[in-house]
Amino acid sequence: MQSRIEEHPDIQAMRARAAEISVKPSAQAAEGLTLLTGLYLAISPWVIGFNGNPLAVSNLVTGIALAVLALGFGSVFERTFGMGWAASGIGAWAIIAPWVMQNASTTTGTVVSNSITGAVAVVLGLTTTAMARS
Repeated sequence: MQSRIEEHPDIQAMRARAAEISVKPSAQAAEGLTLLTGLYLAISPWVIGFNGNPLAVSNLVTGIALAVLALGFGSVFERTFGMGWAASGIGAWAIIAPWVMQNASTTTGTVVSNSITGAVAVVLGLTTTAMARS
């Protein structure tokens, strides 16, 4: 008789530990701030005024991806807690994108907005990863 992997005691213990972490106020704050950061990254081309720029598409796509990732942290943390590194990766991309994207005419506002938003995403991603490891 074979047992299902989901019924393994170690898997159940990991999920219980992740569920316990996800109800802490610090985890909920990180999830909420990650969601807001993703939403801001997605709308930043229209807030800052570079919506005709190829960087706008990058910010829209990565912002939506970050927001969806944050929703995963909030709703099924026990299955997504290991994905904090992805939020950090999205943040790192947001920081370097103004310089590496071709045909992206950058302004000071574009660079500052992406750098601050990216740095916040990196910190929140690392925080989420640290919570998962603690």
